[in-house]
Formats: sequence, structure tokens, C-alpha cells
Amino acid sequence: MINKTCTSTAEALAQVHDGAHIMVGGFGNAGMPSELVDALIDQGARDLTIISNNAGNGETGLAALLKAKRVRKIICSFPRQSDSYVFDALYRAGEIELELVPQGNLACRIEAAGAGLGAIFTPTGFGTQLAEGKETRHIGGKDYVLEFPIHADFALIKALKGDRWGNLVYRKTARNFGPIMARAAKCTIAQVSEIVELGELDPEHIVTPGIFVQRVVATHEVAA
Repeated sequence: MINKTCTSTAEALAQVHDGAHIMVGGFGNAGMPSELVDALIDQGARDLTIISNNAGNGETGLAALLKAKRVRKIICSFPRQSDSYVFDALYRAGEIELELVPQGNLACRIEAAGAGLGAIFTPTGFGTQLAEGKETRHIGGKDYVLEFPIHADFALIKALKGDRWGNLVYRKTARNFGPIMARAAKCTIAQVSEIVELGELDPEHIVTPGIFVQRVVATHEVAA
């Protein structure tokens, strides 16, 4: 019997290793798998590379992971916000590496990994410092930059509901990066508000099929 459910976040994250590349879903706090991130801090893995849209807010979620000095490098689009002082301090002290990726490129590079593509050409970044050292081409009258897929060992995502096969449905904008990250990681761990019986999820509403999910854990966090 296929059963991907875990009894706790600690069980779900038990195999995360030092040096892992981890995708973390969310757009700001919307869709951020906060309980999985908290459990990752408790789990103790270090020297991590985090792929996410943001670099954390305040001192919770990703910011707490950064503050615990568990992250070696972050790949993201928006590292600096009004309350991103944890990242700012680490970066200015030379204690964390940053790879800045425009948001559209971040999504496309993650999608490319999930689709099994070798690389993509994108116009975003051409003629800027972000294109320095990268191959460029003139295609159809436009200039493009060669970008490579972003893969991960693990993806931590948040959904509204899931079943024991790993099928997931999302709530509104909490859907953001979760579906594409699930396809780009070797092991996807989904935090959900509720695990339902097989057949209870409308197939037309399932966004992430269970084939892309390896572990599902129900938490007490309200879906947002």
C-alpha cells in the first residue's frame, strides 16, 4: 500500500543531510512551510544551500534558519526587504553567499529542472551584471542569456490538503512556487493542513500529483 504520510515533521525531515540543496516554497509568508523550516532548525543539518523567492522576514521561518547559521548559500530573487536584517547582517559579515536571480528566471530555471531540460535562453538580465561570464545569443532579433536549471535534493512546500499518495491541492496564492519546486527536487516534503482519504480530492483540483511528492505531514499551521 502506498502511504507517504509521516507522523511528525521530525520524521519527514530525518534524511536531510549536511550540504543539501533545499528549495523552500513561499512568496513572503504566503505558502511558506514554516513548520517544516522550524523542524529543519531542530533537525540540525548544516552548510545548506537554500533556493527560495525571499531570504526571510523578521526572525521567523527562513530568517530563523539563517540566524541559526545553518545556511552556506542562498539562491533567491528578493534577499533584501524592510525586515530582512538577519540576511543583511550575515551578508555584510561575509557569512553567507548570495546568488541573485530575477524572479522570472528563478521560476524558469526551476521549471527547466523539473522538465529535464539542459538549459534555457532568457532575455532577462542581458546587458547587466547578472549576465557577466554567461553565454549569450541573438535569436529572432532579440538577445538572450543562457541559464542552467536549478535542481535540489529536497523541496519543502506547503499545501492546503493532501492524501496518502501525495496528491496536493493549494489555497489561493499559497500555490506560488510549490508546484514547480515539487518537480525539481529528488525528495519533496509537503506540509498540509489536513490529510484526507483517497478519492476526497477532486482530480480537477489536484495541482501537484503524488508522483512528485515523497512525504506528506499534517501540521497545525493554518493554510495561508
